[in-house]
Amino acid sequence: MRRIIAALNMTIDGISDHTAGIPDEEIHQHYTEMLGKGDAILYGRTTYQLMEFWRTFLENPSEQKSMNDFAMAIDKIPKIVFSHTLKNVDWESATIAKRDLKDEVLELKQQSGKDIFVGSRSLIIQLMKLNLIDEFQLCIYPMVEGNGLSLFEDINDRIIFKLAKTKTFNGGAVILYYQPKKE
Repeated sequence: MRRIIAALNMTIDGISDHTAGIPDEEIHQHYTEMLGKGDAILYGRTTYQLMEFWRTFLENPSEQKSMNDFAMAIDKIPKIVFSHTLKNVDWESATIAKRDLKDEVLELKQQSGKDIFVGSRSLIIQLMKLNLIDEFQLCIYPMVEGNGLSLFEDINDRIIFKLAKTKTFNGGAVILYYQPKKE
């Protein structure tokens, strides 16, 4: 059975907007390696369209190898996009989900293979409410953003987590690996 892993960046004030945070070479390398250990990543429309930014590095590479490597990794991993407005996508490794989120994720979990990542805040919130996330990998940046989208917005039920491990980066960011406790 596959695991569903919510992998997201956030600031110490809980802002999880993809434009918040200051990823460096070491963090790009971490996420490049992480993507290589998965079979797919789930996105909502907004995050999918933000991630299309990385396609530019395939045609016009950066001077930073870590950014180019991440661009290749994000290009390669299959992306499943959940949207009510997008009817098609032109990124070769992306498809529009044909079922609702719950049914799609339940089927993915039953298949054999590697982990499935969730990279959109909105999908993480929905999957939390459905108790379908097996692990949270929260990369906390040492900064206060001040405003933006909170990861745990609209979560009204108490959820208790078990800290499985941590990873600290030289720039001060920390990844907290949490697993929801089953009650």
